[in-house]
Amino acid sequence: MSLKINTNPMAINAHRNLANSHNAQGKTMERLSSGLKINRGADHPANLQISERLRSQAAGLEQAVSNSEMAVSMVQTAEAALDEVSRALINARQLAVHAANEGVNDVFMVQSDQQEIDNILMTINRVANYTQYGNNNLLDGSAAGNGVTVGDNLEFVSATHEVKSSGVNGYGISITQAATRSEVTGAKPLTQAIIDAGEQITITEGGKTLDFRTVTGRSVEQTLNDLGKTISESGLSVELVRPDPAITPNGEPVAIHIRHREYGSEHNFTVASNTGGVLSQKGDVSDVVQTGVDVNGEINGEDATGRGQYLTAGPGATTAEGVQVRYSSEKAPEGGFAGTLTFSQNSLIFQIAANANQTSAISLRSMRPDQLGRAVNTDSEFNSLREVDVTSLQGAQDSMRVIDRAIEQVAIQRGDLGAFQKDNLESNLNYLRIAHENILSSDSVVRDADMAEEMTDFTRNQILVESGTAMLAQANQMPRNVLALLG
Repeated sequence: MSLKINTNPMAINAHRNLANSHNAQGKTMERLSSGLKINRGADHPANLQISERLRSQAAGLEQAVSNSEMAVSMVQTAEAALDEVSRALINARQLAVHAANEGVNDVFMVQSDQQEIDNILMTINRVANYTQYGNNNLLDGSAAGNGVTVGDNLEFVSATHEVKSSGVNGYGISITQAATRSEVTGAKPLTQAIIDAGEQITITEGGKTLDFRTVTGRSVEQTLNDLGKTISESGLSVELVRPDPAITPNGEPVAIHIRHREYGSEHNFTVASNTGGVLSQKGDVSDVVQTGVDVNGEINGEDATGRGQYLTAGPGATTAEGVQVRYSSEKAPEGGFAGTLTFSQNSLIFQIAANANQTSAISLRSMRPDQLGRAVNTDSEFNSLREVDVTSLQGAQDSMRVIDRAIEQVAIQRGDLGAFQKDNLESNLNYLRIAHENILSSDSVVRDADMAEEMTDFTRNQILVESGTAMLAQANQMPRNVLALLG
């Protein structure tokens, strides 16, 4: 065995092993103190990248959960306001029914009904203008797509949240077929002889039936007056169309003309008369009258679906799918071009997931009285809920129809909100919480330390450090053996 004092290989070896054990012990202490097996990029570069992406995804999912919960709160705020609007409309309808009781009411009673309805409309308008979530108005129309039409007989009705803004040039609207109503005109005019014979006319519509029998001695004009009044009071959605009595001689035969109040192919009624040709083609045999057609045309150069006077773009339209307009004329415009619609999309958009473009949207239409109950065909020519007037019998009857449309519109909006909350937000919340749990679990597998394993390594490294220190001390004593040779 050679003895050297300038170089001590055993001490160097012991020091190297001690340094390795000390470094290993430091890492295990770091993992035990942090709970993570990856504390820096050098610990595991590939797993660090995976873990950071998982952490980013988890943070996004956590915020998406919060976003969805806030969206639910906003929807519930709007729903509560709509519930109040619906309750107010039901009260208004009750007042309209009361005002229509002409046989009992006096002028002061119907004026009181009208005053109460006016107050109800003010309340609805206030709810529409003041309902907010934070500083965002919900029911004044600013949270929906808004459109302005240019063109005679053309009116913007609604749009879904999928519709894209049109830009300054707007969407062109072409009408190839205007909507018409189901109607029938007797082939044989109503004469005094037919009236005196006791003609019976039967009209059925919407599950309701009217039986009218002429009275002997009543003139043609008087009989038509009686028939028109009976139809009006029956609740059938049909009307008697007749020449102006002021220019028609009292006894001149007149063909009976019955027409449905609503436009489109889906509305029909049946007629029957004792005498063939007065209304039905054959005596005592009912004819089904379904001659109405739906509007037909294009929106922004793409096919649209007609239903009555309403034209809706899509499905399949690339830009305007969901836009609905109303063409109120019974004649298509010359050349087919009806006008343009300039549309701006302002629907509410919610970020309900962790990544870009993972959003959901909903439109909240205006609940102001001037935007409810529109496009209802009435003899009083009420254009919206704001114009209802129950101070006359006809006004009270027409007010009921307008209020019914307004109630339907509010109910549709509440249904849309309920479906959005249940099927979009709350269902999405369940998914987000599960996804967040699974992402955190995956990140734990990649990054979290196994404390039992790390404690075992720490104990081993601690023993190695202590033994290494002792062996280094022994190795440092080895050169002292040279002194025995020098003595």
